[in-house]
Amino acid sequence: MSDPAGGLEERIEAVHSLARLNGLDFPPVRFEICPADVIYTLGAYGMPTRFGHWSFGKAYQKLKTQYEYNLIHIYELVINSVPCYAFLLEGNSLVQNQLVAAHVFGHADFFRHNCRLAAASSLMVESMAASAERIRGYEFRYGARRVEAFLDDVMSLQEQIDPWPPRDGVLLPQKDLLLFLAQNACDLDDWQRDIITSLREEMLYFWPQFETRIMNEGWATFWHTRLMRQVDLVPRDALEFARLHAKVIQPVRTALNPYLVGLRIFEDLERRYGLEKVFEAREVETDLSFIRNYLTRELVAELDLYLYRRLEGRWQVAERDPGKVRDTLVESLVNAGHPYIVVQDGDYRRSGGLYLRHVYEGRPLDLRHLEKTMQQLYRIWGRPVYLETVVAGQTEVFSFDGQRNNRTPAECGPRAASPAAPPGAS
Repeated sequence: MSDPAGGLEERIEAVHSLARLNGLDFPPVRFEICPADVIYTLGAYGMPTRFGHWSFGKAYQKLKTQYEYNLIHIYELVINSVPCYAFLLEGNSLVQNQLVAAHVFGHADFFRHNCRLAAASSLMVESMAASAERIRGYEFRYGARRVEAFLDDVMSLQEQIDPWPPRDGVLLPQKDLLLFLAQNACDLDDWQRDIITSLREEMLYFWPQFETRIMNEGWATFWHTRLMRQVDLVPRDALEFARLHAKVIQPVRTALNPYLVGLRIFEDLERRYGLEKVFEAREVETDLSFIRNYLTRELVAELDLYLYRRLEGRWQVAERDPGKVRDTLVESLVNAGHPYIVVQDGDYRRSGGLYLRHVYEGRPLDLRHLEKTMQQLYRIWGRPVYLETVVAGQTEVFSFDGQRNNRTPAECGPRAASPAAPPGAS
């Protein structure tokens, strides 16, 4: 049977032309069709050129298993670079890949124009490749096990960066723990400082994507919906598109579907204020401000969003009030959902100890994970490390001295007069 809509190139060109006519503005996009194992490798690593690490293999195996049991289906993966690289799944039908291409053009526009993502380095693919090559050299020179162990320690802290550094370079206390360690840990070799710096640069690239996932997926879904409805599809293709789109925006009982929530907010903005407001929001917001400003009580009810927790031994819906649901969602997006930790003192007790403070905002830390991470931090810093946090309403200090984990009341805390002072500072 002939294909009235043409082959894949013609279908992609059709949505490309419509995207331009609708006002989307994006860099060149290079499409590659890949088998499932390549797609899931890219999904596990996050980029096609990163260093090797066992955690990426673990993530790949999880994705592969979920795919084989039909629990997930990644249709594409797109990279924020110039040009953008989009990898399409080999087994997709023509309609699936046409929809995916429309989705990708939405992502590419978002990458170029969102205030946080637009600042990402267009050379990160090449930068990551260079870092991976250096790390392979370190493995050859110092031993794969030693390098991998150090990567383990640094990766346990990789979210502790500051994506908004002060312009004058002065910030007390210091939020960028990786930068502080690279500059002030006394016993590190040059190759170890390079690894910390490289992982920090990679995380600075990924961080804006953590901050805008709901918006980014919502924007791409908004536009694949719009563009595919403008394409002249034959009935069977229109039916396939409708089924695929319904699957993408299907509500999830125990999680937030970013495709659905982002789409509905953008659609509501267009209905209330027009398309110009939709483009404005895409440019100036992050997920936190997007949800806080535009997730209305009516949308919370329409989307049937709720809070749930474990009560009496089983999971139950605990809150449906739209205001409380929205506020809790906003709170979960602070610092891209990661604990906000600052360096309070780099020479605690005048003995070179590192004292950190968790800026507590109602979400407690996982204590088992905390104690293991303190041991990893100690191996990088080389001296006793401390972390002040709140447990069950009480401020406590966790520490590791090289031998064992300790836990004491917070009255044994740091001198307030020496925030973020590195060892030897007056």
